[in-house]
Amino acid sequence: MKARCQCGALTAEAPEDARPMTIMCHCDDCRRRSGSPFGSIAYYERDAVTLSGKRKEFTRPTDSGFAFTTGFCPTCGSTVYAVPSRIPTIMGVTVGCIEGEQMLPVLSVYEQGRHDWVAVPDGASRHPRGRDS
Repeated sequence: MKARCQCGALTAEAPEDARPMTIMCHCDDCRRRSGSPFGSIAYYERDAVTLSGKRKEFTRPTDSGFAFTTGFCPTCGSTVYAVPSRIPTIMGVTVGCIEGEQMLPVLSVYEQGRHDWVAVPDGASRHPRGRDS
């Protein structure tokens, strides 16, 4: 897996054999972060992801009392990765930054905020709030 920001200054890579779990999230924060009707992140084991380049981070609280940190390029502003404090052993890479791969979501969370016109892939586990709901 290779991912990069718009200007190419911040990259993320993971080996071919790393198997991500892709989640689409319809919460207000992910919609604002992504600038689209939902956010989509492929989560890998944290040790499998290598980041290169300058980056800035923004950490926000979650409704479950944990923190969610997103990493973005300070030049172009693209969000490239995410780290949930609830599961510190994983790191997410934003699907829109991943080059050439289709990352079908297996989970759709915070569907209470889903736009009616957004289709969720068949077979994806659906949750009105977080994945524990």
